[in-house]
Amino acid sequence: MLESLPFLGAAYAGQPVWLWMGFLAFIGFLLWIDLGVVNNKDGVVSAKKSAAMWASFAALAIAFGGYVYFVYAPDPAYYMSPDNLNQQAVLQYFTGYLLETALAFDNIFVIGMIFTFFAVPREYQHRVLFWGIMGAIVFRAIFISLGAAIVNEFTWVLFIFAAFLIFTGWKMVFGGDHEMDLHQNPVLKFLRKRLRVTDTIENHNFFVRRPDPRGTGRLVLFATPLFLTLVMVEVVDVIFAVDSVPAIFAVTKDPFIVYTSNIFAILGLRSMYFMLAEAVARFKYLKYGLSLVLVLIGVKIIWNFGLYKGWQDLTGEALVPYLEPQWSLLATLLLIGGSMLYSWIRTHQPRDGAAPPAV
Repeated sequence: MLESLPFLGAAYAGQPVWLWMGFLAFIGFLLWIDLGVVNNKDGVVSAKKSAAMWASFAALAIAFGGYVYFVYAPDPAYYMSPDNLNQQAVLQYFTGYLLETALAFDNIFVIGMIFTFFAVPREYQHRVLFWGIMGAIVFRAIFISLGAAIVNEFTWVLFIFAAFLIFTGWKMVFGGDHEMDLHQNPVLKFLRKRLRVTDTIENHNFFVRRPDPRGTGRLVLFATPLFLTLVMVEVVDVIFAVDSVPAIFAVTKDPFIVYTSNIFAILGLRSMYFMLAEAVARFKYLKYGLSLVLVLIGVKIIWNFGLYKGWQDLTGEALVPYLEPQWSLLATLLLIGGSMLYSWIRTHQPRDGAAPPAV
């Protein structure tokens, strides 16, 4: 096969093209199973079904971690040490996956607001999120390709990422909740001005044909509010990618690990939304744990790429220890898991109907 199609053996971002294409084909197969088999009809996705779907995607993400550990061939150029490359890669993969999954919680808040704004019936929400995931796979590939080219050409950019992550962590706590004024959103204004849009949602269709309002007697294409919803979901993903892509590059410089951990986290977003949409308010303290994770990752960049590499004695020995990947994974688990557990306990409604304790 490789002899007849030599480009498949060519390297892209440290890995052969056939590996990238194989991964995308696998993701495409999963999405086909999702929309073509499991959810091939419009309907409300129950919390129980969503939990089973999310658990399935999480199990696949864990299984892929096994591939990274036992089979994957990491490119040493993307790692600080040439020793135990697979161990480094799998720790970075799971750290990135957990971080991206936690960051996806912010998407749930905003996506719920978009669905409410456009009055999208629950039976059509899954279709919007499915195609939103398709767009996210493409946009993340673009962002990650650009990020990999910049980071691996100019390592000092990581210090900008570090400062950005520390600022983002601070803003997450003190800058208020994410809000989006859809009435004044410039993208939505542009679309309404340039497209013919129906007043109501037309089943699950993104576009429909209606008589030309200019009286030509022809049928012309109209966008529906469901299409505007899809565009706004994509806009939200692009906005959040500005936070998540620097965060994952702060964990690993390996583009394949960056992309695969990102995509597995995004695949679980849709089922996570239906599973947690009504209970998402109970995770009000998650942002504090996540903000600390972002700050710690930013500090880790400064430590490993600044102090460890730049602060050496006369013999060339580093004066500070290198922070190994397992500490990032442990900190991510403890801070995100701890903040979720604390949120669940603090917002628990007592059986007697009394309000939860004040903060």
